[in-house]
Amino acid sequence: MTLEQTTEDLKQRLDREVLLQRITQRIRSSLDLQEILDATTTETRLVLGVDRVKIYRFNPDQSGTVIAESVEGKRLPSLLGLTFPADDIPPEARKRFITQRVRSIVSVRDRSIGVSPGNKGFLPWDYYQLDPCHAEYLTAMGVASSLCLPLIHNGQLWGLLACHHADPRQYDLTTLQLIQSVVDQVSIAISQSALLTEAHQQQQREAAINRIVSLLHAQPTIEFTSAIDAAIEVLGGDGGQLYIQRDSPLRLCRGQQPLWQELPTEFSLEDAVKAWWQASSPSESLYPLLETDDVTEIPQLIPIAETLTQVGLRGLLALYLHHRQQFLGYLVVFRREINLEIHWAGEFDPNRQQERPRQSFDAWKELKRGQSQPWSLAEQQLAREISERFASAIQQYLLYRQVNTLNATLEGQVQERTRQLEQSLHLTQAMAQVADQIRSSLDLDEILQTIVREVRSLLEADRTVVYQIFEGGDGRITVEDVQGNWRSAWGIETPPGCFPEHLEEKYIQSAQARVMNDVETAELTPCHREFLESLQIRANLIVPIHCDRQLWGLIIAHQCETPRDWSDREIEQVEQLARHASIAISQAELFAQSQRATRTANAKAEQLELALQELTQTQTQLIQSEKMSSLGQLVAGVAHEINNPVNFIYGNLVHTTEYTQDLLDLLHLYQEHYPQPIDDICDHIEEIDLNFLLEDLPRMLGSMKLGAERIRQIVLSLRNFSRLDQSELKAVNLHDGIEGTLTILHHRLKAKADRAAVKVVKNYGDLPLVECYAGQLNQVFMNLISNAIDALDPFDVDKAERTVRIETQQLGLDRVAVTIADNGCGIPEDLQSQVFDPFFTTKPVGIGTGLGLSISYQIVTEKHHGSFQCCSQVGVGTEFRLEIPINQSSTRHPQHNENSTAAAKI
Repeated sequence: MTLEQTTEDLKQRLDREVLLQRITQRIRSSLDLQEILDATTTETRLVLGVDRVKIYRFNPDQSGTVIAESVEGKRLPSLLGLTFPADDIPPEARKRFITQRVRSIVSVRDRSIGVSPGNKGFLPWDYYQLDPCHAEYLTAMGVASSLCLPLIHNGQLWGLLACHHADPRQYDLTTLQLIQSVVDQVSIAISQSALLTEAHQQQQREAAINRIVSLLHAQPTIEFTSAIDAAIEVLGGDGGQLYIQRDSPLRLCRGQQPLWQELPTEFSLEDAVKAWWQASSPSESLYPLLETDDVTEIPQLIPIAETLTQVGLRGLLALYLHHRQQFLGYLVVFRREINLEIHWAGEFDPNRQQERPRQSFDAWKELKRGQSQPWSLAEQQLAREISERFASAIQQYLLYRQVNTLNATLEGQVQERTRQLEQSLHLTQAMAQVADQIRSSLDLDEILQTIVREVRSLLEADRTVVYQIFEGGDGRITVEDVQGNWRSAWGIETPPGCFPEHLEEKYIQSAQARVMNDVETAELTPCHREFLESLQIRANLIVPIHCDRQLWGLIIAHQCETPRDWSDREIEQVEQLARHASIAISQAELFAQSQRATRTANAKAEQLELALQELTQTQTQLIQSEKMSSLGQLVAGVAHEINNPVNFIYGNLVHTTEYTQDLLDLLHLYQEHYPQPIDDICDHIEEIDLNFLLEDLPRMLGSMKLGAERIRQIVLSLRNFSRLDQSELKAVNLHDGIEGTLTILHHRLKAKADRAAVKVVKNYGDLPLVECYAGQLNQVFMNLISNAIDALDPFDVDKAERTVRIETQQLGLDRVAVTIADNGCGIPEDLQSQVFDPFFTTKPVGIGTGLGLSISYQIVTEKHHGSFQCCSQVGVGTEFRLEIPINQSSTRHPQHNENSTAAAKI
C-alpha cells in the first residue's frame, strides 16, 4: 500500500470517528428527537457520500413514514413526509429485522442481497439472488445500491435507516460498523425521547388534574361547569355532560351537544350509557370506564348514535362516578370525527394488496372523511383520575346539600352533630379498646371471638360472624355472636355457585367493604337471596380480612329484624377493625407455627437424646458383654485345660492308693517272715525312717486326693460361671450359679493380714429350675457379691463380723426372688436414685467403671422382664433384691425401660 493510500485510509477512518463523535455529542446535548434524526441523516450522508439517507418510522397500522431525510443534489428525489404502505416490507423481513437485527446490502446491478446480524462484526458472507419485485421496486425509485439497518426500541421495530445511491456502491466492514454504531446511538436517543415524552405527559396529566381540582374547589360551593370544560379540554373532547343522581337529577351540558330534541322523551343519554354499562360490566379497576371511537358500533348506543353523528360527534367516553359502591352519576365526553389526509409515496389502491411494485413514487394525497379518533391509553388513565376527583367532589356536593338542609333547623343540627361526635368518640374509644384486646392475644380462637363480640356490640347488630376461607376456595362460618333468638349460622358453608365471581375477585383484590341495606331490593342471584333469607338476614355489612396479601376471610354483620342503612362511620370502624384483625391473625398464626415448630424440635431433641442414651447404654453393654464373653471364654479354656490333667491325676490316685497299700502289705509280710534282715537293709531302713514313711504315705495320698477334689470343684465352678454351653434361654438351677460365683470369689472372702474373713450366710429356698440366660445372671451375681465385699472395706470394728447374706425364695407359682445384702457402710439417701445410672460409682477414682449395676439392671428388667430393687441405710448396710419369672416364654410384651433411674424402686 502506497503512502497516499495509507493517508487516504487514515483520513476516512478519522472522518468516520468524527461523525460518530458528532452524532453522539448531538444526542447527549439535545432532547429534540427530530433534531437528532435530521443531524443523523445529514452527517451519515456526508460521510458515506451517498445520494440519500432517510429514517423511516413505522405507524401503528404497519405503514411507515419518512420523518427525516438528507438528499444530495437532484440525483434522487426527496421522500420526506411521504407514507409507504405496510406491504412494501414483507412480514418475514420485519421478523428478521427484530429477531436478528439484520443489516441488508443490496446491489441492483448484480441482482444480489447480503444480510448480516447486527450483533456480529462482519460483512455478509453470502449474497443471495435479489427478488425481481424488490429489484423492480428499487429501480423505479432510482436506487442502484441500498444499505438498510433496523432501529429497535423496547424489543419492537421502531423504524429503519436507509442509505440510497443512484450508482452501484460497495460497503467495507469499517463503514458497516460505523453505521451500526450510529444506529445504536439513535436507538438510545429514541429511548431517551420516549422517556422524556412519558415524563412530559405525566406532568401534563398532573397539571390537568390539579387544575380540575382547583376549579372544583375554587369557591365555597362546588362549581362544576368550569371543571367540566377543563376535563373536556384535557381529554381532547369537543363536548360533554355531567349527570348527578339525586332526588331531582342534575344534568350539566358543556361544549357541542347532540340533537337531544330528536330523541324520544322516554329515552336519555344516561339510559343508553347505563344499558352499555350493564352489558359490558367493566371491573378491571376501582374507577372503570367505557370508551368507543365510533358510537355506531355499540348496540346499546344505536338509539342516540344518529343524534351524535348529525353534528359530527363520533367518539364517546363514559366515566362511572361512585363513592363506596354508591352510584353518583356519569361524566360523558364527546369527540368529533375528523378528516384524515395522508401523503402516500406513489398512487395505489389502499383496499387491495399490491401485486406489482409501483412505477412511480410521486406524492399522492388521500383524503379520508369522517374518521374516528381512538382514545389513547394515556387519555383513559387520565380519565380514571378525573373520575375519582369528580366523584369526590360530587360526594362533597351532596354532603354540602345535606348540610344546607340541616341548617334549616339549627338546634336539630347541633343536637345531631353532638350525637355524632359522641358516637364517634365512643366508637373511637371502643375501637382502641378492641384493638388492644385483639393485639394483646396470640390465641386465634380468642381473637376471632373478641372480634365478633365487639363488632356486634359496636354496631348493635343482631348477628356478627367470621366467614373463614380455606385452601381451595371453600369457606365456612367459624365464629359467631348472636343477640336475641335468631338462628345460629355457626358451621354453615356457602352453597357453590351462589355468589357472582366478580364479587369474589373484588374481595381478593381490595379491602373495600360491601354494603347491603335491604336484601329485598338488592341485585342478587336467586340462590344468594334464598340463602340470606334462610338465615333471616334483612341487611348486612361485609368487610374482607387480608393476611399476607391473601383473602383470609370476611367479617359480616347481620341485621335480621329490619333493613338498615349502614353509615360511613360504621363502615370505616369495621374496616379499621379488620386491619387490626389482619395483623393479629397473622401474629397468632405465626405464633402457632412457631409453637408447632418448637414442639417438633423438642420432640426430635428428646428422640435424639433418648436414642443417644440407648446408644450409649447399648455400647457400654456391648463392651461389657464382650469383656465378659472374653473372660468366659478364657475361664472356660483354663478350666478345660486344667480339667484334663486333674482328671488324669484324680483317676490314677485311686490305683496309686491301692498299689501303695499292696506294697505296704507286702512289706509287712516281709517283716513278719524275715524279722532279721541283713545289715545293708537295716542301714537303709534307718536312713529312710521307714516307720515314718509307712505312717505318712497314706496321709500324703489322702491329701493329694483332697487337693484333686478341690481342683475339680474349682474347675466345675469356673465352667458353671462361664456357661458357654448355656448361652441360650434354658432352665437352670440358680443355686449353681451363686455357688460358682462364691467359689470364684473365694479368695476375697478369706481372711488377710489387714482384715478379717467375710462370712457368707446362705438361706436358700426350694427353687425350681428357672428359665433364663444363665451366663448373664451369673454376671449379675458376680457384680452384686463383688460390690457387697467392696462395701465391707473399710469396716466398722464395733460390728460383730463382716457378713454377706444371700437368700432365695419362690414367690407364688411364677416368680423367684434373690436377695444379696451386706452390713457395710451403706449408700447415702441422696445418691440412691443414681445407683443404676451408667458410669455412676461411689468407689474412689480408678476403682470400678460405674457400669456393673447399670448392666445388671438391664439384664434383669429387659432381658428377663423382672424387677430390681435397692434398699440401703448409711451405717447399716445395703440390700439388692431381684425378681424374675420362672418361665420367660409366658412374658409376651417386654418392658421397655426408657429411664433406668425412674423405673427402679429405690
